[in-house]
Amino acid sequence: MRILGIIPARYASTRFPGKPLHPIAGKPLVQHVVERCRLARSLADVIVATDDERIATVARGFCRVEMTSPDHPSGTDRIAEVMRRVEADAAVNIQGDEPLMDPAVVDAVAGALAGAEMSTAATPLRDPADYDNPNVVKVVVSRAGRALYFSRRTIPYLRDAASRSVTEQLAAFPFLKHLGIYGYRRDTLLRLVGFPVSALEQAERLEQLRALENGICIAVVRVDHESVGVDVPADVERVLARLAG
Repeated sequence: MRILGIIPARYASTRFPGKPLHPIAGKPLVQHVVERCRLARSLADVIVATDDERIATVARGFCRVEMTSPDHPSGTDRIAEVMRRVEADAAVNIQGDEPLMDPAVVDAVAGALAGAEMSTAATPLRDPADYDNPNVVKVVVSRAGRALYFSRRTIPYLRDAASRSVTEQLAAFPFLKHLGIYGYRRDTLLRLVGFPVSALEQAERLEQLRALENGICIAVVRVDHESVGVDVPADVERVLARLAG
């Protein structure tokens, strides 16, 4: 199976304009992501998909670039445009703001596509600060390793431990934190972006719920990886600290 790693990158960001080009340890953020992805063994190539010539000009210095429409509502749609015109069986969607992405996570998500239409990753939720944080998405998984549901609320609800502290609840159940990386078989991806926005997707503002509502199974690989995403300029210091360590 020929699998591409595709990194959607846009210049306009409400909280951090120009984020993909922000320098971190002498390199633009998106270059760190590309270099981490290149360490994955499963990817035939790594592509930056963007609608901005400023990003494209810089990224062409270190990887393949595909220009896309500026009208896409999501990174998934941007990746689908690329997949319509390239030779590939599947794609892994890697967030462009994860400069410390573990290549083993990329390989695990890509490997899961051998037995699933779509895949993603989750890691144990350990930090009490993440428990009630709606920006930290939670996932519950079946015995077969398929996603049952994703939510910005903490799921499942521990009825018999609801009055206990967060630390005690984390010890009582193996909660899973969703990592924002996805694998798609080509046909599945093109089918997915053809569906209208679903009710659950609109309610939670989580694209992956559109797949579940339309009967697309999502394989969830469990990994031990704490992602360090760059959402706002202050996050750059956390990345620098990890790189220095």
